[in-house]
Amino acid sequence: MDENGNPDYLYEEVRHLIRGADLAVGALNATMSDRVAQTGCVRTFQLVGRSNNADAAARAGFDLMSVATNHIKDCGKMKSWCDYAMLDTLDNLKRVGIQTVGAGQDLAQALQPVVFTIHGVRFGFVSLGDRKMAENIFARPDYPGIAELTPENIQLAMEEARKIADVVIALPHWGNEDNSIPSMLQRQQAGQLIAAGADLIVGNHTHVVQAIDTLEGIPVFFGLGNFIFDQDLRPQHQGVILSVKFQGARYLGYELIPTRVYPDGRVHIAIPAEATEVIERIQFASQGITPTSSSQPYISKP
Repeated sequence: MDENGNPDYLYEEVRHLIRGADLAVGALNATMSDRVAQTGCVRTFQLVGRSNNADAAARAGFDLMSVATNHIKDCGKMKSWCDYAMLDTLDNLKRVGIQTVGAGQDLAQALQPVVFTIHGVRFGFVSLGDRKMAENIFARPDYPGIAELTPENIQLAMEEARKIADVVIALPHWGNEDNSIPSMLQRQQAGQLIAAGADLIVGNHTHVVQAIDTLEGIPVFFGLGNFIFDQDLRPQHQGVILSVKFQGARYLGYELIPTRVYPDGRVHIAIPAEATEVIERIQFASQGITPTSSSQPYISKP
């Protein structure tokens, strides 16, 4: 992206889908700061980008970013976690008109839901990150960071969201990397979110697509896989755009649009053979869940 001087090329093939949604939501697992030293291809596992990444995301059509992610304090060559990297990221997204959920100057801000009113319906979002992540990324009453995915925080965030929203959507950052079958902990956390009032759960973090389930009548999309990323393995190149449909506050269903990301970061709509591969992986993972749902997930091809 830096070599091209053009962060917009990433979205060329999928921009129409993002812009075409009434509301476009992403999960940002990186930082966007001009104060963070770039590492390029050096294997630091520090996921950092420049502030113009935020501009490109806005031009692509994103309205909201879940930022309760484990790389939100990445600090480049310092190989540590920096509060200013996270705060710069939040400021850059705000600057371009993209709202953020799941992180803030303190725990109260990190737990604060974000609400969008669309055709008269209030859609509320909460986002929390799994407790297995590095301790210094979690917000405290007097410390900036992300909302930790604990039963107590789930209850606090969901209670606030239910007061001000007609539909509450939870965006957890959870699970074991590179595993398509959700862990027992993920399933427990999904149950906690539902008990607290979630109407829909859309998770991510594992870098591969995960199962879809229906728990107590609530749709749970455990993981959508990578979208823009440059990992090495074929399953890590694949993901899905999730299109969720509502009529008023009533959930109607969804469509999965399989994608493939190239090494240069550009996202493509998956060709039919690869789209089938992605869908079959989700179906296999969904069948691998201990039976708890009232129905089998319905997965539609684009």
